[in-house]
Amino acid sequence: MPRPEPLRDAIARHAPRDGTFDCAIAGAKLIRCSAPTMPMPVIYEPTVCFVAQGRKRASLGESVLHYDPANYLLASVGLPVMGSVVEASAAHPYLCLQLDLDPAVLAELALKFPRTAAADSVASGLTLGRTTPALLDAATRLVSLLDTPDDIEALGPLATREILYRLLTGPSGGVIRAMTQADSRQGQIARAILWLRANFTQVCRIDEVARVAGMSRSAFHEHFKAVTAMSPLEFRTQLRMQESRRLMVADGLDAASAGYQVGYDSPSQFSRDYSRLFGSPPAQDARRLRAVGD
Repeated sequence: MPRPEPLRDAIARHAPRDGTFDCAIAGAKLIRCSAPTMPMPVIYEPTVCFVAQGRKRASLGESVLHYDPANYLLASVGLPVMGSVVEASAAHPYLCLQLDLDPAVLAELALKFPRTAAADSVASGLTLGRTTPALLDAATRLVSLLDTPDDIEALGPLATREILYRLLTGPSGGVIRAMTQADSRQGQIARAILWLRANFTQVCRIDEVARVAGMSRSAFHEHFKAVTAMSPLEFRTQLRMQESRRLMVADGLDAASAGYQVGYDSPSQFSRDYSRLFGSPPAQDARRLRAVGD
């Protein structure tokens, strides 16, 4: 197993307290957490996460993935995920580098370094890969540039490009390459996901979303579930629940108003869906989260 200590130390220097930190490196965030956390909903944009210390769990539908220093997490499309840190302490906090997958750089690399065409299979939008020494070295050099800010403009894009190149040419390459091809099954589902994310408060007609993807209804349903581990309606419900939770906790809306804002006409149906996902009724859950944040 590659030794993650240099990456761990570099992240710790620039994430001195718990939280998620934007930094001077384009597309990069540093994450630190000193204790296990309860599962929380989050949208994983196309990104790769390298853990330098600790362990995290990500749940997508019925799929559960654990990632740690030995395994990176790759999200190839924007997905509503339940995430929780499962291994962390004050002495050994969870430390992670999150890096956006730049579509322009990936498309350029895919053209420059083509591979033999393979069958257009559809992979899950959330996958794990082995963290190789070369990947770990490139990630460490990227974060270490924060120690010498004057070098970031010149060397940051090179280190980022190397990471994306190694992802593209490694075991995850098929998923990465499909992201750059609008006519691939992965690309078609990605279009549908973007449409659903923009229209999740509206009535969801499967035929309409299938047309956005450019697929038949049956093919769309099959491939959508392969990528997201959910049906399109379940995916929309996840988006609605995440937004309603944000409206209640951050904006102070009551449960009925939050449900209406995200597209529910029936408060009782909203409450049932919310309780099924988060384990408690909306008002009770929002009070608990606001108390935790105080």
